[in-house]
Amino acid sequence: MSLESTIQRVAAIHNALSDPALLVQSSVSAASAQASQTGGTAAPAGSTTFAQALEQAGAGGSQASAYAGEAGAPVLGAGAPAGLGAGNPAGGGAAALTYGGATGGLPSLGGVSGAYPSTPLGGAYAPQTPGQRIVAIAETQVGQAEQPPGSNESLAIAQYRTATAGAVPGAPWCAYFASWAARQAGDPLGSQGQGLGAVSEIWSWAQSVGRAIPNGAGVVPQPGDLIVFGGEHVGIVRRVLPDGDIETIEGNYENKVALNVRTPSEPTGYVNMR
Repeated sequence: MSLESTIQRVAAIHNALSDPALLVQSSVSAASAQASQTGGTAAPAGSTTFAQALEQAGAGGSQASAYAGEAGAPVLGAGAPAGLGAGNPAGGGAAALTYGGATGGLPSLGGVSGAYPSTPLGGAYAPQTPGQRIVAIAETQVGQAEQPPGSNESLAIAQYRTATAGAVPGAPWCAYFASWAARQAGDPLGSQGQGLGAVSEIWSWAQSVGRAIPNGAGVVPQPGDLIVFGGEHVGIVRRVLPDGDIETIEGNYENKVALNVRTPSEPTGYVNMR
């Protein structure tokens, strides 16, 4: 490059810095040229000033921020494969996701909200065993309630029934909920993984595959085990408390999915979910 060319280049840069509008116009011209080469549509060149360009850029950022906080905007919760994301059934999306080899309605059940905060199902603390996964999945549904109360019906309950072949609308749904959680965790109930709609069927199946554990002295359930009350009711063991009581997550308890605490003498047995 000659000395004369260098001087001309420096002068051009100086002029551009003196009038920032030239930079904007140059950028617009370059964008138009690029669009014509790629098949895109360039914005009108117009007479945009540098100040206007900044204002427009700021407005664009505000619009993006507003969208991110909008009620209908997609939000990725913590731990979403997760989330199972959240992956959060308390959110409003209805997209299904795959978790533990099973596809279902998490993190949302038709937009019906649960009252309990979702548990992260991904990351370093992702549950590893079927039992742990069952607990994590069931926790996200605490607060799902019948609509209206006493009807054995809601959008969420209808989703729970999808995990059991031959499920009957309006029927008691504690076993449907247990079957749904197990299927979501990749360990479905039944000899063919078809789900089981009656507590007596769950216990009979558990006996046939060596998973039935009658309650008695020294029996301590594991998180994710099914907790059985004769042929009347079934729930999910969440954890054993320091005093020996058993914290549970139970579908169809007081017309909803609820956290509960049971004494060790209440259940008649458990179903080991491995």
